[in-house]
Amino acid sequence: MKEKVKEKQVPWYLWPFDVCKRMIRAIITMIGRTMAAVLGVLITTLGVLLTITVIGAIIGIPLIIFGVLLMIRSIF
Repeated sequence: MKEKVKEKQVPWYLWPFDVCKRMIRAIITMIGRTMAAVLGVLITTLGVLLTITVIGAIIGIPLIIFGVLLMIRSIF
C-alpha cells in the first residue's frame, strides 16, 4: 500500500517558481512517455521484420514482446 505523501505548502512569494517547476516536470514526463512509445513502435517493427526470417525469429519474438511492453508502459 502506498502512503500518500503530503505536499508542503509553498509560500506565496515562491508560488511562480513552484508553478514553473511543476510545468517543467510535466513537460519532461510527457517527452519521456512519447519517446518510450516511439521506441516501442520501432522495436516492435524491428522484431516483426526479424520474425519474417525463420532464423531471426529467435531474436524477433522477444523484441516484439519488449516493444509492446514498452508501449504499454508509456500509456500508464
